[in-house]
Amino acid sequence: MIENTHWYDTPLKIFGYAVLILVTIMMVVPFIWMLSTSLRPSGTEFAYPPQLIPTNPTFENYQNLFTLVPFGRYIINTVVVTFFTVGGQVILCSMAAYGFARLRFMGRDIIFVLFLATMMIPFQITLIPTFLIVFGLGWIDTYQGLIVPGISSVFGIFLLRQAFMGVPMDYQDAARIDGANEFTIYTRVFLPLVGPALATLAVFAFMGTWTDLLWPLLISRSQDMRTLELGLAYFNASTTAFRQTNWPLMMSAAVVVMLPVLVVYIFAQRYFIAGISLSGVKG
Repeated sequence: MIENTHWYDTPLKIFGYAVLILVTIMMVVPFIWMLSTSLRPSGTEFAYPPQLIPTNPTFENYQNLFTLVPFGRYIINTVVVTFFTVGGQVILCSMAAYGFARLRFMGRDIIFVLFLATMMIPFQITLIPTFLIVFGLGWIDTYQGLIVPGISSVFGIFLLRQAFMGVPMDYQDAARIDGANEFTIYTRVFLPLVGPALATLAVFAFMGTWTDLLWPLLISRSQDMRTLELGLAYFNASTTAFRQTNWPLMMSAAVVVMLPVLVVYIFAQRYFIAGISLSGVKG
């Protein structure tokens, strides 16, 4: 079959690629400039003419970052909170999603609609009741106070339910004929088939938890329980309280905070795109 081509197809493709390249440059340059600034000595970040690649790069800012503040402790806290929050969301959301997608019980659809309705409620409205519950349990300035409120997600349940509904019923029926119980079907049949959707939820949960500032700001009281974002905010406030901002030092802190998110997204990008496609096929 001969494709019908027009004289304007090539210029349109060139224009499309040019726009994509321009948008890519606009998105990438700020991150490159942030990395470049973090490698500059203090006082040279506003040198003219601007230099994308520093003349004398130095890692002194990264050394000072871990010397001036307990940034290592912030990293440990963030890793612990993120690990258990992501794990909790993957486990609890997948179990709830399987129940809504594959189990039949009275009021299932009504309960699910009510779950979805809570997505219309802003987080700021439920923030105070959640804080009062955590305060009543004595979880202020503790790991459980930082982790437990975030181990479930209505969006995660919705995402995985859509993925579970895309799995043919024949798999479930065949497993039941072989004598598998409901938990075995859930763990050994359905979870492996919706791996991309699970990876998608894990990426969303990771990014949301790693970059969260508001909830740790309410729960953390001591410096030993601060997360990276909260520590970065306090560090920024302390460096600007009595003198001009040390931008190379701030950019080095921003690089440390951003790098894990970037690495996780790059490695999980293939599963992330597949999970979005998989969970959006059927409603």
